[in-house]
Amino acid sequence: MALLGPAALAMWWDMAPKVMEDFENWHTHEHFPERLRIPGFRRSSRWTSADGGEGIFVLYELESYEVLSSIPYLARLNAPTPWSTRLMPHHRNMVRSQSHVLESRGAVITRQAMTIRLSPAGGRSDELLAGLKSLINELADSQGFAGAHLLIHQTPDIAQTTEQKIRGAADKVADWVLVVCAYEPKVLDVASTAKLSADSLERLGAGPGQNRAIYALSCSAALAELG
Repeated sequence: MALLGPAALAMWWDMAPKVMEDFENWHTHEHFPERLRIPGFRRSSRWTSADGGEGIFVLYELESYEVLSSIPYLARLNAPTPWSTRLMPHHRNMVRSQSHVLESRGAVITRQAMTIRLSPAGGRSDELLAGLKSLINELADSQGFAGAHLLIHQTPDIAQTTEQKIRGAADKVADWVLVVCAYEPKVLDVASTAKLSADSLERLGAGPGQNRAIYALSCSAALAELG
């Protein structure tokens, strides 16, 4: 098992409680089907902060990196529906990582997932990659865990889209992304203070300023599941 393709789109943002019900209704019943009908989109998953906070994490698994600059995808980004247009301004603190998959082992759709956004320390990219690949293989086979996946961002050569303009502030990016999936939530809490702690990852070659959070699965869908 692994991510369903060599590329992915990972996104994070905050959504206020007052619009969460409308957001999840839209995202499940309109937005996911719309995205999955774009050629090259294979699976989507949405996650919410495991601690009940406002954080949202969304992952799209893609047939190829080129999907992110394809004509069908850009057509959707530049012609949002009325419902999308209404909700886009509520996507606060948006981070988008348009990514190549560097390593992928095990399951993706599990009870909980930890995401760690990080960058290599200066001159340590190869060292970090080797260390994270070894860690991913270890975690994917460990009790309580189900899989782990590593992404690296590359900005597509496209103009700012209508959806981005509606959201207002420019989207931030995540350089490298580690997604660790677990069927037993407590293992993520333990790992976040041990093998996945900031100090441990810095010893592998990561720079300072990592961002980590744990999310609970809200909804997932694949193209074959659409009616």
